[in-house]
Amino acid sequence: MSKSMKIAIVDDESDMRQSIGQWLALSGFETETYAGAEEALKAIGADWPGAVISDIRMPGVDGMTFLKRLMSVDSALPVIMITGHGDVPMAVEAMRVGAFDFLEKPFNPERMTELARKATQARRLTLDNRALRRELSDGAGIMHKLQGSSPVMERLREDIIDLGQAEGHVLIDGETGTGKTLVAHALHAVGAKPGRKFVLHSCQSGDEATLAARLFGGDDATQLPLIEEARGGTLVLEHIEALTPALQARLLAWIDGQGHPPETRVVAICNLQEQGRTCEDLLRPDLFYRLAAMKITLPPLRARGEDILSLFTYFAEQSAQDYGCPAPEVTAQEAAQLLQAPWPGNIRQLQNVAERAVLQGRRGTGSIASLLMSEDETSSTAITTEGKPLKQYVDAFERMLIDNTMRRHRGSIVSVMDELCLPRRTLNEKMAKYGLNRSDYL
Repeated sequence: MSKSMKIAIVDDESDMRQSIGQWLALSGFETETYAGAEEALKAIGADWPGAVISDIRMPGVDGMTFLKRLMSVDSALPVIMITGHGDVPMAVEAMRVGAFDFLEKPFNPERMTELARKATQARRLTLDNRALRRELSDGAGIMHKLQGSSPVMERLREDIIDLGQAEGHVLIDGETGTGKTLVAHALHAVGAKPGRKFVLHSCQSGDEATLAARLFGGDDATQLPLIEEARGGTLVLEHIEALTPALQARLLAWIDGQGHPPETRVVAICNLQEQGRTCEDLLRPDLFYRLAAMKITLPPLRARGEDILSLFTYFAEQSAQDYGCPAPEVTAQEAAQLLQAPWPGNIRQLQNVAERAVLQGRRGTGSIASLLMSEDETSSTAITTEGKPLKQYVDAFERMLIDNTMRRHRGSIVSVMDELCLPRRTLNEKMAKYGLNRSDYL
């Protein structure tokens, strides 16, 4: 039992506190004792690293009131209530309020240890999930590249957390340039095998015989086959649709031979290049259904709304640093053009446009509209696609303008107020509306 997970023991009887504390300490738990609810509430807050064992009958703030206050602080905190003989109806009410479980006096110490272990395990899982969600939302590590506050990106991050911690194989699909390989890295990073091997291979490389030898080995193989190289970790197969039917059948047989949970996790990436085609059209049905039990579809850039502007700003600033020049200022008209573009190349295309905007801005020539048109020389639809509500354009541009101004002034609220001619309260309200935090710019 890890010492990092604590048990808070709350009881007005010192003998009971001491006996419970000693027993749990001998069982490997780290304990803290409190003589009353008020004292405990000062120490136990949201994300408290452990569980609570509390008597239900205490002077002052009783156990039920204590439980309700704990649930208001952190509804996922495991609380085990100790009840006296005849208090079962009260214990049932405690469970309804949110208690993890209850012990009836006189209780078996082994039963208490079992409940404490279950409670701390549940708490560890809750805190681990919260930490992962913060990592995603804060953009730490590899997750920093999964930027965006649009609803589709929020759902994507949730899917990565949920499926990353599962044990089955995963199918990732989406248009070219949407970041499918990055999501595969993220699944591995947040999953159960983050410290184990991560092996990436494109199924477009080599003919059928070469690919078969690379994947599964053979008499003439000169390298360790991928299924052995990735053993115990994650095997990512890009362009899974490029496998011949025979190799798809062989891959399926190997996957089925691993059993469940699999020793090696397969993350298959299917690239949807043709309009209207799906992975189900491109793979054997049995392989598709074996992989698609857990499936992530990446949203195209055109479906991500104001993320387009925040990503453009991010890529432009990166390029500006690389080239040692200022990032270009985006006008309201250019912001609308960026939002209207269909982006067939998705994020890769946006990154290319942002870099070229920096380069032409350094020369003092060109415009974003001309860059968008040059991206699709055969069609005039490069900057005219289906319309979006006016409010979406206004909100996206306003967010980008405040974001850029905050970056330029490094979080100086007074400077931003002066430049944008906004009173403090209005600026605060708009920053809250768009999820902008001053601390990110300091």
